[in-house]
Amino acid sequence: MDVVIATDLVKTFRQVAAVDHIGLRVSQQECFGILGPNGAGKTTTVKMIYCFLEPTSGGLEVLGEDTRKNTRRIKEGIGVCPQENNLDPDLTVMDNLRVFARYFDIVGAKALSRCEELLHFVGLYGKRNSAIDELSGGMKRRLIIARSLVNRPRLLILDEPTTGLDPQARHQIWESIISLKKSGTTVLLTTHYMDEATHLCDRLVIMDKGKIIVSGSPKELIRQYAGSHVIEISPAGAPAGEAIESYLKQKAYAFEKTATHFFVYTQKGPEVFSDISLKFGEGGCALRMANLEDVFLKLTGRELRE
Repeated sequence: MDVVIATDLVKTFRQVAAVDHIGLRVSQQECFGILGPNGAGKTTTVKMIYCFLEPTSGGLEVLGEDTRKNTRRIKEGIGVCPQENNLDPDLTVMDNLRVFARYFDIVGAKALSRCEELLHFVGLYGKRNSAIDELSGGMKRRLIIARSLVNRPRLLILDEPTTGLDPQARHQIWESIISLKKSGTTVLLTTHYMDEATHLCDRLVIMDKGKIIVSGSPKELIRQYAGSHVIEISPAGAPAGEAIESYLKQKAYAFEKTATHFFVYTQKGPEVFSDISLKFGEGGCALRMANLEDVFLKLTGRELRE
């Protein structure tokens, strides 16, 4: 069963298409990622899925319901973890959850039981009576995830859930997401961390300028667009750079050139590395496994985005 179905979906702001005729399907009990540089249309897409924005045109079904017709029913079945930490600083950890539970008519002993269960799940039960300002950044993110689970959602939307967190906090949240998926929850994830997408996502799309440019599993995309290995070459000066570029073109190697490096993508890593390093290794030459970041940068470019 598909939990999200978008067909020819468009969202425009002042005649500019933030989301430009995209189509995607999110299957039940999978973690589906939406990646892209700033301004690619990720957050706009997600906001349409959780009914914060109405599509300009196209079709969008969430949990089997049309987002234009059955907004209330959809919201009953989804949980949203936004980018920003929007916890109430005047309430304790427990009260942040209990107040939020009221929006879903979960009150009294039922609410208390559910909130205690969630605090145990995210490892914050010992902090249940603490003020929000006493929590670390990682604790706040875990509390927001707990809050998004109050209504036992069928679809959990995580918009950059680990931005700004240290590695330990990020891995704790990853473990929580994996546990939720195993228990039957469908997860829709946006992230700027390519290792996070590789670790968590069953499938993903990469967006740029409002369009989906590729889709597939992380392994499929790495194999298709970056090969198995990447060779990074640091030229030992301008003449060496010209010689490297000429040689790579002569050998028909797939490569990218930046201001400081050449990146060669290949399925024959050791063989190609041996060839290149013997000729151009004086400035520095390294062989490594290809990853999703290579795919992302190759397809969306390396320039900064506003």
